[in-house]
Amino acid sequence: MAAVGAGTIGWRRHTEAAAGLVEQLRRIPPGRPVRLAKKTSNLFRTRDDTHQPGLDVSRLDGVIEVDPVARTADVQGMATYETLCAATIPHGFMPYVVPQLRTITLGGAVTGLGIESSSFRNGLPHESVLEMDILTGAGEIVTATADGEHADLFHAFPNSYGSLGYSVRLKIALDPIEPYVHLRHVRFEFLGDLVDVMGSVVESREHDGERVDFVDGVVFSGEESYLVLGTFTGHAPYTSDYTGQQIFYRSIQSRTEDYLSTLDYIWRWDTDWFWCNRALGLQNPRVRRLVPRRYLRSDVYSRIIRFETRHGVMAGIDARRGKPARERVVQDVELPLGRTQEFLEWFLREVPIEPIWLCPMRLREVPTASHGEGRPWPLYPMRTGETYVNVGFWSTVAIADGAQDGDVNREIERVVHALDGHKSLYSDAYYEPEEFWAMYGGTTYELVKKAYDPDGRLPDLYTKAVKRR
Repeated sequence: MAAVGAGTIGWRRHTEAAAGLVEQLRRIPPGRPVRLAKKTSNLFRTRDDTHQPGLDVSRLDGVIEVDPVARTADVQGMATYETLCAATIPHGFMPYVVPQLRTITLGGAVTGLGIESSSFRNGLPHESVLEMDILTGAGEIVTATADGEHADLFHAFPNSYGSLGYSVRLKIALDPIEPYVHLRHVRFEFLGDLVDVMGSVVESREHDGERVDFVDGVVFSGEESYLVLGTFTGHAPYTSDYTGQQIFYRSIQSRTEDYLSTLDYIWRWDTDWFWCNRALGLQNPRVRRLVPRRYLRSDVYSRIIRFETRHGVMAGIDARRGKPARERVVQDVELPLGRTQEFLEWFLREVPIEPIWLCPMRLREVPTASHGEGRPWPLYPMRTGETYVNVGFWSTVAIADGAQDGDVNREIERVVHALDGHKSLYSDAYYEPEEFWAMYGGTTYELVKKAYDPDGRLPDLYTKAVKRR
């Protein structure tokens, strides 16, 4: 039986909110481009589209209902994973994949892709979606499923970044959980050994005889790297707390095992934005003690960084001090498992950024449409049956004399492509159109775009991901 109660809003409120969104779109004059008026964003592309009409989606941020018997949840597109997990965990379930940051929305993770340490067994967030209500550029809400009337939109929606429409409601399958997660931190002195063990864990879903439910990794240098192996458990001799003064990624270096509540495990990276809040001085114990716990969150840091991006306060101070300008290198790339060591060695040699996050993933092998070469999702170049490793690095590098802003990112793109990899499109991209469309949808995207946004009211994917204004 579906549960409508604490943490859920019910169908009546959702229906009213969805109807209001359609009415908003109809009031925007024909031919005018459309965007979402969102309060928060986890994208890192510099764009100036605030002159475009914005759809107010503030009433589409809830969980409609949870059905613990069917193991499903109906969720509005703008609901954050923080809201979603708060509604499902009391029933003993979580989404199959929960991206690392609290304010990532379910709709955003599906249209923009998401990943986490369960992705080696559960794939990507869109693979647990059973159906979606999507507001198209044509101004209507259609219900898309894998084998229904709008199957073309269902399969093209992942990685479309809102260029085909906006998810209004998603029905997702849920994964049963235990109250705690037991962590093992396995150290490696050679990157090749880490990659080999990672591949073995992905295939066997165990390590040293213990089941593995979660796996990710951190590379501090070529001589110090770790796999973090997580296993659900019903009992814990203790639990650690990384929402205050303690820093999770540093604990990986200092202890071989740990226990967290499942909810704290899910948000283990959010408190310190992985390790990116060190740029704000928040890993200095004296500074950290002055900051209330409620502000130790990724969305708070993100707002600070966006303010700096717009106004360049610190950049101006550094310039007056004679420091070189810096290039933002905020990227997640995916490499086939067999090319991961090669990329990591190149990156550590050429790009002065550390630590580096690793997360293995495989598409779920479930019956679905195929768009050639074993690619069930045409806008993202992943093949079934192959293990990939997400490599995440998020920082800035000094722009060398004679170099230009963007040079390092372009070189990373070149190397990733040469190693049969690809990159997430949430941040800066520099591809030429022909190269871009060869990887991210091409003719399939064009056909779906014409069918559901015939007047081009939503910017196309290349415009959103690459072009700058």
